[in-house]
Amino acid sequence: MTRLIAALSLMLSLVAGTAWAQAYPPNEMGVTMGHWHMNSRDIEANKKIFVAMGGTAVKNGNFDIVRFPGVIVFLNQGPGAAPAVGGSVGTIVNHVGFLVPNVQTSMAKWKAAGVPIEPGGNGRQDQAFVTTPDGLRIEILEDKAQTIPIRHHHIHYYVAESDIPKIQAWYAKEFGAKPGMRGTNVAADIPGANFSFSKTDMPTVSTKGHTLDHIGFDVKNLEAFVKKLQADGVKVDRPYTKNPQTGAALAFIYDPWGTYIELNERPNPL
Repeated sequence: MTRLIAALSLMLSLVAGTAWAQAYPPNEMGVTMGHWHMNSRDIEANKKIFVAMGGTAVKNGNFDIVRFPGVIVFLNQGPGAAPAVGGSVGTIVNHVGFLVPNVQTSMAKWKAAGVPIEPGGNGRQDQAFVTTPDGLRIEILEDKAQTIPIRHHHIHYYVAESDIPKIQAWYAKEFGAKPGMRGTNVAADIPGANFSFSKTDMPTVSTKGHTLDHIGFDVKNLEAFVKKLQADGVKVDRPYTKNPQTGAALAFIYDPWGTYIELNERPNPL
């Protein structure tokens, strides 16, 4: 009986580990949340923050990455790349977000570990913010029913008020995102991520070259997916490219508001 219990515990541990590492199953268009790619001036400082928040740090080739349920965070500045020109605030993607079961409990734990914590707005106890040394703004929200310590939740776009229905419709058409609302925010959902859209009266710039250089989505049958995007007039920055040795493929595009987006097809999950 002892051996049976030990075997079952090991099996459950392996299953939990696999679930932690893998992306959410893709939607009808083959899309699921993939990664954030940060231009990090100080990889170790950023890694320390993300690990303290509950991520798992691993090395993947030349990349330092931190895994969370629903998203992989790449901490990398390519050889010869210019330092980030600024943080996420002021770009089309103002901030990104995680969910935790209890914000106040997480805040206390993270603060003790040196994570730069800011309280929620208007005295809210179910909201907090983290801003990395490089200027990536991260919103922390609460889901008391959540059974894991932390998971990816949202990407928050700031656009002109007249563009809110347009950007929602664009992500629905091109990525199969399900239109809806998140509280008072117009929104759309793909597996692993909510896209929230808020109005801003200030001009925004592309994410490219900033701390959050691009966001990434994993896509099944990427070659056909990119052909559809091109037929729809989407701006392709790097065409579909396949690595014959690994079988992995990628492409880079921009949405019409300047969000730089990487698309990946991975035979093996990160």
